[in-house]
Amino acid sequence: MVPMVATVSPVAYWTAVAGAGGGCVALCTTARRHPGPWRIVTARAISLVLAADAVSFSVGLALAGTWSPKTSLPLALCDVGVLVAAAACWWRVPLLVELTYFWGLAGTLQAVITPDLNVGFPHLVFFQYVVGHVGIVVAALFLVVGMGIAPRRGSVMRVFAITAGYTALVGIVDGVTGANYMFLRAPPGEWTLLRVLGPWPWYVVSAAGLAVVLLTMLDAPFWPERRRASHKASTGAVAR
Repeated sequence: MVPMVATVSPVAYWTAVAGAGGGCVALCTTARRHPGPWRIVTARAISLVLAADAVSFSVGLALAGTWSPKTSLPLALCDVGVLVAAAACWWRVPLLVELTYFWGLAGTLQAVITPDLNVGFPHLVFFQYVVGHVGIVVAALFLVVGMGIAPRRGSVMRVFAITAGYTALVGIVDGVTGANYMFLRAPPGEWTLLRVLGPWPWYVVSAAGLAVVLLTMLDAPFWPERRRASHKASTGAVAR
């Protein structure tokens, strides 16, 4: 019996992404139109799926004997993003929701559009990649759009500061272990947005500048509501 070999299939990948995207739109629309306790149950279901994906990836590497501190630690932003998104969906803490929203749409969405994936359907890693990356985006949209948990004032600089601090920490780990988490020591093998941001190490600086722009753009839709809330609060204070 000839073993089945997983090959990289753009059709399979984009079919999975399109299906998840359609489901996300339907889920968020229903959540806005029909709010209720079911949204909390759904958020926690998403949390469990993301947590299971993270655990299965590490366990799979360990069982295959390919786990290595240089490549297998959950330090890439998408890897830690899975854990943050799982926690955000379970507890819905504002800071965790903000990190999930901005990391998911400014970073992970780029990894969905330009996947760094060298195996295809039906390989386990294929499912882990799709579930983990698309799952973060789905979590971000469901929490913010579906459940209406909007980022707070100052969230852009708060998330940027946390991201910069985390990047510095990963840089130390890279330096000690010789790893290349977050592509801080060398560019990725596959084509990603980093390729158009200049050579190493300048693309790290360019990425930081681009991050501020993207975070600001993602925050912009919430400005009118904040202004209205601020105006209402100031008007109420004067009236009293």
